[in-house]
Parts: sequence; structure tokens; C-alpha cells
Amino acid sequence: MTALAMVDLVVRVLVVSAVAYAIIVAGTHWAVRQRRLNPFGGWPRFVRKISDPALQPVERRILRSGGNPQDASLWLLGLTVAGGLLLLWLVRWVVGLLSTLSYLARSGPAAWVVALVSVAFTVMEIALIVRVVASWLGLSPESRWVRLAYRLTNWIVEPIRRVLPALGPLDFSPLVAWIVLRVAQWIVLSLLARIH
Repeated sequence: MTALAMVDLVVRVLVVSAVAYAIIVAGTHWAVRQRRLNPFGGWPRFVRKISDPALQPVERRILRSGGNPQDASLWLLGLTVAGGLLLLWLVRWVVGLLSTLSYLARSGPAAWVVALVSVAFTVMEIALIVRVVASWLGLSPESRWVRLAYRLTNWIVEPIRRVLPALGPLDFSPLVAWIVLRVAQWIVLSLLARIH
């Protein structure tokens, strides 16, 4: 087993363990609130003891927001699942990046060109997604958070928008731009594979 595969396995085990812990905590708290478990029994006291370090900051945050601190165990579960998925995605991305860089280190210039073209198309697709989400959230195109995404995608979205007008509140030009980018990526990578 390679070191990268070992790191991936360790992160998976940690995420599954953290989610199992959060499920046990949320389940126990739910059972106590539903009066299915005595709050002064051995198991609920044990769970409260092992969960207090994780739950107390969440409870404080919920109180400051005006929420019910009894929901802290559910928030902990949600945050653990979301954080675990994000961590798994990040580790997979880093492992993939390191594998690709390892492959490229042993490859010639043609492999580097293919990799750079793939990265350029991926950056454009991410910029399109950021642009769409920003429009849903009502962020200005000149907002510092999304300005770069608009600048990277205006060259393809604006001509499509002039040809394909919005249908009421729906603007399909970013979707069409994404399809055009996917087709262009396939064509360019196919041509590069033939040349290689």
C-alpha cells in the first residue's frame, strides 16, 4: 500500500469514527429528550461526559444566535457529516494532485501540455459555478469574492447571452457556456491525444 493510499485510508477511518461518535451523541440526547433514557443513568452521563468538549462550543454558538441549545447534538452531527465529506474531498483532491504530479515528473512535455489544458478547463468550469451561485445569492459582479470568476468567464458567457436571451428570471447562458466548455475540452484533449 502506498503512502497516499494509507493517508486516504486513515482519513476515511477518522471521518467514519467522528460520524459514528456524533450519531451516538445525537441519538443519546434524542432518547433523553424523549424520556426513553433516564438522564441520570450511566449511559447518558457517560455520553455527556465524552461529548461536552465538542458540544459546549456548539451550544454557546447556538445560544448567541438565539437558538435552542438542546439542538447542539444535531448541529454537531450535521457539522461532522459536512466537515467529513469536505475533508474526504480535500484529501482525495490532494492525493489525486500528488499522483498526477508524480506521473508528470516521469513524463514528457506532451503530458504536461495535456495536464495544463485540463487544469485550464477545470478552472473555467469552477469559475462558471461560482458565477452562477453568486447570482443566486445576489452578489454583485464587482464584489471582491466573485470578480475573478466573472472576468474568467465573461468572454464565453456574454456572447452566448447576446444570442440566447434570458427567459424571464432564468438565464441559461452559463449552462450553455458550461456545455460549450465541456465539448471544447473533449475536442482539444482528443486532438492532443492524437498528436501525442
